[in-house]
Amino acid sequence: MSTTQVVAISVVILIFIVGLTALWNAVNIVQQGEVGVVKRLGEYKRTHAPGLVVIMPFFEKLIRVDMREVPRPGDRQDVITKDNVSVTVNATIFTQVVDAKQALFSVASFDVAIDALARTALRSVIGTMTLDQALSERERINFDVQQQMEAVTDKWGIRISRIEIVEIAPPPQILQALALQKQADQQKRARILESEGLQQSAINVADGNAQAAVRAADGEKHAAILRAEGARQAAILEAEGRSQAITTVYSAIRAANPDTTLVAILQLDTLAKFAESNNAKIVVPYESAGLMGAAQALKGVLSDGPVGVVPPPPPA
Repeated sequence: MSTTQVVAISVVILIFIVGLTALWNAVNIVQQGEVGVVKRLGEYKRTHAPGLVVIMPFFEKLIRVDMREVPRPGDRQDVITKDNVSVTVNATIFTQVVDAKQALFSVASFDVAIDALARTALRSVIGTMTLDQALSERERINFDVQQQMEAVTDKWGIRISRIEIVEIAPPPQILQALALQKQADQQKRARILESEGLQQSAINVADGNAQAAVRAADGEKHAAILRAEGARQAAILEAEGRSQAITTVYSAIRAANPDTTLVAILQLDTLAKFAESNNAKIVVPYESAGLMGAAQALKGVLSDGPVGVVPPPPPA
């Protein structure tokens, strides 16, 4: 084989390789969730959606940009709070490219820029807060850091979806002091709750005693009223009974038309009842002299003599 033939074969092989390479560079596939940015001779030309993309080989270049939301875990960094306490902070930032052209041509490397911006924003936000605020207000930290970063990343065509604080770790001695403080607070709350419980119990007991006393007083009042009403009713019934008895006796006496003999017998009967009593002394009424006349009248009755009016003896 001559030299000319060797050279010709080499040229053909070279042309084949160049053509294959050009074809390989000309035909590109952009995956779903990405876009293809085409540059011609270093200048932005167009942006392609996912699918088959054909470009001019050797003159155009395709750069794939991921348009999905990307979590960017940050590195642990030491931050000083407002009350001069050094804490270790770690955060995860969720970003998404919304403008591929701005993301490629507005900043040299938006991945490195976002990481540096997140570090600066975290130091700036936590530096304005005390340790207690930093530990208890993570939502506020997330919001403030996101606001500071969006003010810059909007010009880069990148959106900050959200920021999550993964860890805020104070020094061990601070953690021990916080644990002691927490324990003291819990003991304080337990004592307060216990005292409030005792106070409420005492109040309930006092209220119960007061209500019991009120009800007892009401019961005594109603009982006294009932006793008074019963005594009144008994007195009324007794008076009515006596009235009826007197009326009956009076009516019977008037109907019987008593004479002096019957009156004398009743007086003697009453005197006999006095004599039957167990008293050591018997008081004889002043009108006892009339009993003598009653006895004389009774004697006359028993002797079947005429019944007349016997005058009373003269007073002693």
